[in-house]
Amino acid sequence: MKTGIVFEGGALRTIYSCGVSDALLEAGLSLPDYTIGASAGAAYGVSYLSRQIGRNLEILTRFAGDKRYMGARQLLDRSNRSYFGIQFTYDEIPNKLVPFDYDSFAAYEGVMEAVMTDLSTGEPYYAIVPRRDSEFKILQATCAMPLLFPVYDIDGVPCLDGGVADGIPYERAFAQGCDKVVVVLTRERSYVRKAESLMPLMRRVYRKYPKFIELAAQRHVRYNRDRARLFELERKGKVLVFYPQSTEGYSRTERDVEKIRGLYENGLTDGRNRIQEVKDFWNV
Repeated sequence: MKTGIVFEGGALRTIYSCGVSDALLEAGLSLPDYTIGASAGAAYGVSYLSRQIGRNLEILTRFAGDKRYMGARQLLDRSNRSYFGIQFTYDEIPNKLVPFDYDSFAAYEGVMEAVMTDLSTGEPYYAIVPRRDSEFKILQATCAMPLLFPVYDIDGVPCLDGGVADGIPYERAFAQGCDKVVVVLTRERSYVRKAESLMPLMRRVYRKYPKFIELAAQRHVRYNRDRARLFELERKGKVLVFYPQSTEGYSRTERDVEKIRGLYENGLTDGRNRIQEVKDFWNV
């Protein structure tokens, strides 16, 4: 049996997923055969595969309020052109301040993919996350939220946030041969996505990518449909789904450390309470 885990994106809401994955690590569960994440789900998911319990929580509680990490000033900086400080986030933090364990990540025997959105086709673009890329280029691209990041060139493909094309890539996990898939969401079970309110601006900014504009305009329809199908698979016992109790009042660029800790604890508690369920599901 091939096991898999899927991490939804959601920027700083993904700290919930970190709580869940830290609980799995605490319990000593084997890592799954296949891992995939969208956006921050991939960026935070590498710390799960490197077995670094608490690393993502340390990053957010230390730097969420740091202007070097994120803020409008970073977006207006022509050398950065992103709401998040690229050099600080993807170089200084993992390579100096809160070191990423490249050796442990390289030792992961499974496959990890990240999903991006191909602007030219409006389709998801999947790529294996390199084990020793000190610039984390694939992770930058999957996290590149429209309007808040520049467009990334990945293997000649113009890419942005994978969450636009495939926000919860569980179908990809099954297509890659997984039999039992754990899916970690970053929105509560009752959540329904609404139409993108910034579409007029997106139509102007990305006018050279009509397929992407069409995709973005229908993102909420596809996302809500995918969630409905996910919960149907859950009822059939094909997936095991985690989701936060509530994300009301929690921003995707949240700076309140207590809120960050609270959402992490929600995930940690859920993970601890369901360890036996995961063991039985994955047969480990």
